[in-house]
This record gives sequence, C-alpha cells and structure tokens, in this order.
Amino acid sequence: MTLSMILPMSAFALAASISPGPVNLVCLSSGTRYPVPRGLVFVTGATLGFIALFIAVGLGLYSLLGLVPGLEKLLRWAGVAFLLYLSIRLARDSGHLPEDDARPAPGFATGALMQWLNPKAWLASASGIGAYTSANDLQEILVFASLYLPICWLSLASWVYAGAFLRRHVQQPVVLATINRVLAVLLAASCLYLLFG
Repeated sequence: MTLSMILPMSAFALAASISPGPVNLVCLSSGTRYPVPRGLVFVTGATLGFIALFIAVGLGLYSLLGLVPGLEKLLRWAGVAFLLYLSIRLARDSGHLPEDDARPAPGFATGALMQWLNPKAWLASASGIGAYTSANDLQEILVFASLYLPICWLSLASWVYAGAFLRRHVQQPVVLATINRVLAVLLAASCLYLLFG
C-alpha cells in the first residue's frame, strides 16, 4: 500500500471519527461527569468495538444484512432503544458533581456495544471499505484498520478532554445540567435520524 492511499484513508478516518455522533456525545458527557481516565475506558471500548465492526464489515458482514430479513431493522431498533436509554440518563442528571468516584460511568463494554448499534459506525465502515479497499482484501482492510485505530481513539479522547475542560471551567450544577440536557436532546435527535434517515 502506497503513501498515496494511506493519506486519504487517514483523512477519511479522522473526518469520520472526530465528527459529532452518538459516541462522540457520550464521550463529551463522560468528560463532564467523570474523571478523564474513566472516560478513556469508554473511548478504548468504543475504538476497539469500532475496529472489530470495521473488519467484520470489510469481510462481508454488511452484505449479510441484506440476506437476513429483518436484521437491519432489528439493529436499527436496538440502536434507537440504547440511545434513548442514554439520553434519558443524561436528561435526568442533576449536574451535581459528587466528590466520590463511586458513580457508574459508561465503561468499556458500553463503548464497544454502542459502536455496533451506531448507524454512523456502520456507514463509516461500509463507505470507507468501499472507497479505499478491494472487496474482501484482508491485507488492505487490516492496514486501513491499523490506521483507523489510533485516529479513532485520539478523536474520541479529544471529546472526553473537551468535556473535562467544561467541567473544570463550569462548576455550577445548573450549567452542567443544561449541558447534559442539550446533549440528551442531540442524542435523542440522532434516534430520529436512525428511524427516518
């Protein structure tokens, strides 16, 4: 694989990873609510979950959706249910930041699962594989995945750090609660895209 292919693959990975989407919004929220290391656990799960999805799509998983009746619809509804659950949790958050670290945070498994239920991840995988690799060429898929891995992790981590910045500079619970409610509305709006987009 030449540099002329690696640069466009990397640019695609950056654009797809750093642009707003459901996982990015949860990363931002994690940064406002939890210590950065706990947000980075979610980021790691989301990154590895995406890379597993990316490789699976590259090896033909996406075409399976067309072969199994109702599978695409089932995935869509599962994604909607999961995103609505996360939106409700965000909307109900008071904005108070207790001193202890006993609060449950979205973890590794949540991050990985969220990517498999995230339409943005499916579209990024399918379009990236289609644009930059030959069908089912494992070597090309693995090279692309190895480029995507650090770019995705750093992109998602930047959203956690943006949330941590907000947390440091906005200590008033009413402001944090407002931020969480805005994020909840945006997350719920992504459900409309899933259903009608």
